[in-house]
Amino acid sequence: MKKNRILSAAALLLAAMIWGVAFVAQDKASETLGSFTINASRSLIASAVLVPLALVLRKKQGKPYFEPTKTDRSNLIKAGLLCGLFLCISVNLQQFAISMYPPEAAVSGRAGFITALYIVFVPIFGLFLKKKPSLMIVIAVLLATVGLYFLCLSGGIDALYTGDILMTLCGMSFAVQILCVDHYIDRVDPIKLSSLQFFVCGILSSILMLIFEGFDYEALLNSWAPILYLAVLSSGVGYTLQIVGQKYSDSPTVSSILMSMESVFAALGGAIIASEQLKGREILGCAIMFAAIIIAQIPKRVKSER
Repeated sequence: MKKNRILSAAALLLAAMIWGVAFVAQDKASETLGSFTINASRSLIASAVLVPLALVLRKKQGKPYFEPTKTDRSNLIKAGLLCGLFLCISVNLQQFAISMYPPEAAVSGRAGFITALYIVFVPIFGLFLKKKPSLMIVIAVLLATVGLYFLCLSGGIDALYTGDILMTLCGMSFAVQILCVDHYIDRVDPIKLSSLQFFVCGILSSILMLIFEGFDYEALLNSWAPILYLAVLSSGVGYTLQIVGQKYSDSPTVSSILMSMESVFAALGGAIIASEQLKGREILGCAIMFAAIIIAQIPKRVKSER
């Protein structure tokens, strides 16, 4: 069990790092492409990349690629449709928010910080599913919220952008997506679920792209580098790590806190790659976020020692 917890934490933190750097790629892609175009292309490529991986892993496990029973097939389709729907809503809200920030804003860091508000929404929404968090988890969530405040909102409510509001809605949608994954993760193959949810997200985004943006092949070709990063690493690898990590995690709330570290990696990525400057209060926010993650692990550690 201890090995599984370490595996879960490592997978979720690696996913957070990949997603954090992805904010820089999303900002770059938004300069030439529409939001639906970005998410349609990245999601469909990610889905295709994961198909051979699922084939290899299923063969290695001695299992057939297609689910042998009607119940298994039904669970996979339901999980893919539901997770894919909320993934589509989440990533498009996020991309629209990024495209709406003014040039002077530290886009990567700010977007990453506010998206991570799902650490607050997951336990709140989880109450409706009778997932009662422990006292230490509540303290961790409160600490993480304080950290987010220092990271992006210590300048007051007047410092809010329109993109901040969309990012908050994005965080709410991601919280629902995390709970959906947590609900189905023990019933379906994690890699196939990841591939299917991206296929659903890609199809829905493609429809919206054709309706509102049209298809610009030349612009898409010119943005191949950030699109490939978003497709292969952020989407294909990152969300698969999320699913695998949640599979071995004890709590969706702990998972959300670990994944919220993408806000810290977003700030670091923005500073290193895009020359965005971290201020003193933002560094303090990063430290508080780390403290929240450590505290979130205490209930499991105490329980295992007992």
